[in-house]
Amino acid sequence: MRKIKKSIKENKIPGIILKASAMIIILYILVCTALYFYQDKLIFWPQQLSDEARSISAVKKSGIEELELKMKDGTVIRGWFVKNNGNEKTNLLIYFGGNAEEVSRNLNQVSKFQNWSVALFNYRGYGASEGTTGERTMFSDALEIYDYFSKREDIDRNNIAVWGRSIGTGVAAYLSSQRQASAVILTSPYDSLGSVVKEKMPFLPVGLVLKHRFDSIGRAPSIKSPLLIIVGSEDTTIPAWHSRKLAERWGGKVSFQEIIGEDHNSISKTDGYWNRVSDFLEKQQ
Repeated sequence: MRKIKKSIKENKIPGIILKASAMIIILYILVCTALYFYQDKLIFWPQQLSDEARSISAVKKSGIEELELKMKDGTVIRGWFVKNNGNEKTNLLIYFGGNAEEVSRNLNQVSKFQNWSVALFNYRGYGASEGTTGERTMFSDALEIYDYFSKREDIDRNNIAVWGRSIGTGVAAYLSSQRQASAVILTSPYDSLGSVVKEKMPFLPVGLVLKHRFDSIGRAPSIKSPLLIIVGSEDTTIPAWHSRKLAERWGGKVSFQEIIGEDHNSISKTDGYWNRVSDFLEKQQ
């Protein structure tokens, strides 16, 4: 009798293991499916207009032009053009912000750049821009922004630089691979978004789940523009090794600068950060 009971118990064990394995597989598939359909909410965090933007709109601050551009699909994006010199034609820096950044927060700082005017536009769904953002529209909008300014009579089309921060570094890299950028600045850049996601969630089949690739490292060798990379030594959101991988593959001259003691969000709160950008731009004239 004991042998019979033991045999029954032993026969039940494989069944239990199979059921447990099936439940784990189902749970894994559900997690992957949820991440696939909800990844936009995890990647993009649209922000409302800042107090700086509202105050500038109210007083019509000299040297700052409010702009709205209608994209080819009819969506209107809104931003600012900061004219920093009185020359007939000005050098231009086009800025692309982070995934939780409303770009008007930088207006006061970029107004201090000498000899370089700056264009800043909010992504779709950010600030007062219409629509919903994603990699495809971020890329296509960046091209249209560049093309708009390259046709303006007050812009030196031979000296248009590109600057991206965090998620915006992927936009800046893409634009620089498609249009002539006289220089590129990348703050806290990644090699690819897939690489960052894989590091943080190694269990995830990134190739199947991730819709927004932002494959900057794949584009880097074809870009010959001089590059400034600025990273924070304590950045855990995009650790510096991702940025170094990108720098190693870049097709042009690279200046890699690390701000000690700063993380992903605090880096732009230091004077050293803005001074590095300004110094780099001065060398590009």
